[in-house]
Amino acid sequence: MKARSKELLDRAVAATVAAIEIYNKPDFLYREEAFSVLAINGWELLLKAKWLADHNNKVSTLYVMEPRTKKDGTKSKKLRVKETRSGNPFTHSIDFLAKKLIETKSFDANAWANIQALLELRDSSIHFYNRSGAFPLRLQEIGAASLKNFVAVTKAWFGRDMSEFNFYLMPLSFVTLPQQTAAVVLNQEEKKFLAFIESLEPANDDAESPYSVTVNIDIKFTRSKAKDALGVQVTNNPNAPEVRLTEEQIRARFPWDYVRLTQECRKRYENFKVARKYHDVRMKLQKDKRFGEIRFLDPSNPNSPKKSFFNPSILQELDKHFTKK
Repeated sequence: MKARSKELLDRAVAATVAAIEIYNKPDFLYREEAFSVLAINGWELLLKAKWLADHNNKVSTLYVMEPRTKKDGTKSKKLRVKETRSGNPFTHSIDFLAKKLIETKSFDANAWANIQALLELRDSSIHFYNRSGAFPLRLQEIGAASLKNFVAVTKAWFGRDMSEFNFYLMPLSFVTLPQQTAAVVLNQEEKKFLAFIESLEPANDDAESPYSVTVNIDIKFTRSKAKDALGVQVTNNPNAPEVRLTEEQIRARFPWDYVRLTQECRKRYENFKVARKYHDVRMKLQKDKRFGEIRFLDPSNPNSPKKSFFNPSILQELDKHFTKK
């Protein structure tokens, strides 16, 4: 029988996949609102899965407790499980769980700020309505960051690989062509919502962190010289077609050398030492095409001098071996 935490994890993934599918369908009203509702559902289930995993899968640790009411109407010191309208146990809110996990450094503050933005959009959708043309763009930025964070968290907490799913939102350039001449008129509620989103965004975001409050998306269209040109992405699939990158493209993807990587590790970790542990982990990761690239002075000669370069995302893997400050 599958543990409760694993069941909740599966349901969290299912809710998030449903949110993506709803968003990426052909244009219809209530796209952003439906996404926010399902995305929050996914996040709450994921946080509850983590909570249960940390508490030996005791479902009672999710229950909200409240004082009993005496016959005279006063509150007793004895506690009982708070109940819903139907009499079922009332469970802790997403706010409570997120803050507790942040206190134990199990959850990132930027990821929580992103969820708060989604919560505000969901609440304004459920309890009233949104009519501004500014919402689709902000939701795209918030939603893209939410999916990015969701993938990172499930990997960190449960080792779950999301590569089996297409975790992306269709860009607005493909969803709705913007009307440049249309004026955007905001009512008071919408102005407050957008101001709240801006207040959540950090002044100096860490570009190397796997977690974000919002993600800016820039789509550019270029004409291909070949009618049958294919889009590509980096993959470890040995059966995928091979694509050659220019030297400039490789250096842009792997901008750090050994010295720079070591400097970043010293700044990032409190227990970091340039010792055998670091070298063993680094050398193993540099063989992974996602994190490292070895460049030869003479590419046609494997015995020529070589130098290793690294993608900043390697820090996410090093986080598993060293303690962040």
